[in-house]
Amino acid sequence: MALIITGGQTGVDRAALDVALEEDVDYGGWCPRGGWAEDMTEPPGLLAAYPKLRETPSEDPAQRTEWNVRDSDAVLLITDGSGLAGSKGAKLAEGFAEKYDKPLMVMNAESEDDVERAGVWLTELLTAHTVDQDFQIGIGGPRESEAPGIYEKAKNVLPGLLEAL
Repeated sequence: MALIITGGQTGVDRAALDVALEEDVDYGGWCPRGGWAEDMTEPPGLLAAYPKLRETPSEDPAQRTEWNVRDSDAVLLITDGSGLAGSKGAKLAEGFAEKYDKPLMVMNAESEDDVERAGVWLTELLTAHTVDQDFQIGIGGPRESEAPGIYEKAKNVLPGLLEAL
């Protein structure tokens, strides 16, 4: 069984949450105190729509990013053709994956080869996962304001990737 870990920001995070709900996949993760996201700035923010998220003590989104990476077994960052360069949060997640020695894949949602490679990677990770608890995959990437259209791109590829789980 898989559990999606994400923080709920617009863009890839939100696509992961919405696909989890549509596909009946369990989700969890951390969001900034007050449930903050760029489109939900007032409490309870994200928590009204995604009650399984938990608030960090800080309003700083960096704490959310770190804790979600820390609590994941592996991290999948979904980008568009511009990669991680324009996303401070996704670059931060990449650094935290290195810090916590988490398997990491950065994939371009616009590349069929990357989508296929990510599916194989997830299947291999799940096959190698021998712990009795759920496999927790951290999913993130740029927010919608950094990569317009990334929500739809991520939402289109995630159902197929989740089949691997």
